[in-house]
Amino acid sequence: MSTEEQVREFGRVWAAAEERGDTEVLAGLATDGFRLVGPLGFVLDREQWLARYGDGGLVTEKLDWAEVEVRDFGGAAIAIGLHEQIATHRGDPVNGRFRATHVLVREDDRWRLAGIHLSPIGGLPPFASGGPRR
Repeated sequence: MSTEEQVREFGRVWAAAEERGDTEVLAGLATDGFRLVGPLGFVLDREQWLARYGDGGLVTEKLDWAEVEVRDFGGAAIAIGLHEQIATHRGDPVNGRFRATHVLVREDDRWRLAGIHLSPIGGLPPFASGGPRR
């Protein structure tokens, strides 16, 4: 199986575990040094990331991980895709659509998640052709 196929399968397992709130599976997917950079710039370490589901705080009803581009760097891979979620945190909606970068590293001959960076999806950047001018 190619790295791209392995990373795409990893993504399916990860998204399903998020939908179930399965912290046991998520813990097995993440490295000890895992970090998540949220869409507003906050940073969660591995324990904080797993604790999101503690006492029913986060409920992820649906998580789609699509339009994924995988780049293979040997012992590491970068997967950039579209992350769409329907979720609540302590009863408040936390739905979102993000461009997400997943950083994976190979440990003990399997892929592990070292980081996730979520960026909100907006319009064209101001420096892009056709973007707003100042």
